[in-house]
Amino acid sequence: MSAHEDLTAAFAALLQRVRDEAPELLPDLQQRLQQVADAVAVAKAPAAPAGGDDAEPWHGLIGSCPPMLDLRARIGKFAPANAPVLITGESGTGKERVAHAIHELSKRAKAPFVAENCAAIPETLLESVLFGHKKGAFTGAIKDHLGHFVEAHGGTIFLDEIGEMRMPMQSKLLRTLQEGEVRAVGDSKTRKVDVRVIAATNQNLEAAVKAGRFREDLYFRLNVLRLELPPLRARGRDIVVLARRFLAEASAKTGRPLSLSPACEAALMAAKWPGNVRQLQNEMQRLAALADGPVIEVPELSPDVRAG
Repeated sequence: MSAHEDLTAAFAALLQRVRDEAPELLPDLQQRLQQVADAVAVAKAPAAPAGGDDAEPWHGLIGSCPPMLDLRARIGKFAPANAPVLITGESGTGKERVAHAIHELSKRAKAPFVAENCAAIPETLLESVLFGHKKGAFTGAIKDHLGHFVEAHGGTIFLDEIGEMRMPMQSKLLRTLQEGEVRAVGDSKTRKVDVRVIAATNQNLEAAVKAGRFREDLYFRLNVLRLELPPLRARGRDIVVLARRFLAEASAKTGRPLSLSPACEAALMAAKWPGNVRQLQNEMQRLAALADGPVIEVPELSPDVRAG
């Protein structure tokens, strides 16, 4: 571990301890840490380039902390199978990217990967979106529509936010999983489909089953192979690796190279990140647009990030 990394880790540990034991001292400590960082090797030695060794993507996934290495191993085991996969985890942890990785490593890699957010489609349209419709089946159906399951034939369909699906649609999805066929809205015939289903949710589906909001039989159908994604706050130094990469990508668009000070990286590691990777990426994009100088310091971070 380099001196820069040692300093970042020490800052992060100190910030976390103060946040837990004496939060009222946090603002003053952050200011003092910033002064120390300014006096150390930031000016003498540039930060490690964004996208260092750990930043090389593995099928789109970045990071080498123990939870991510375990996740990679499980993805490698799950990918060759045809069984459904249920991906769980907080919002913003990269569930669709994991679904892509499973598809890319599977025997279906050359076939289509089709993704849909079940929470983004009105309930009245979701059946048509997933299973298709015939011309004239409803107002506005001016031509036949295949639907995602047919479009994904031979490949993979990713159903995000599956916990938001209403009970009537759950029943139709269950039938498709059981029979391997779909019936388009307005059609009297069914159509065979060969599709691997990967579903994802940030909800507790077990609790939803007990509460009567999610069908137990559908839950068991989907929960054959399961992946729990770690929240960003549990990924240790991956936070810095991701931050550097996102900052490099964002600053490349502005034509202004930027780096993070050791104190700033420590603050990032100590933050809670309720929005996970998505929130971190947004933060780096904001910093790239508003940075005062080539080295980003703690005061430039968003208040919610500084506060942890």
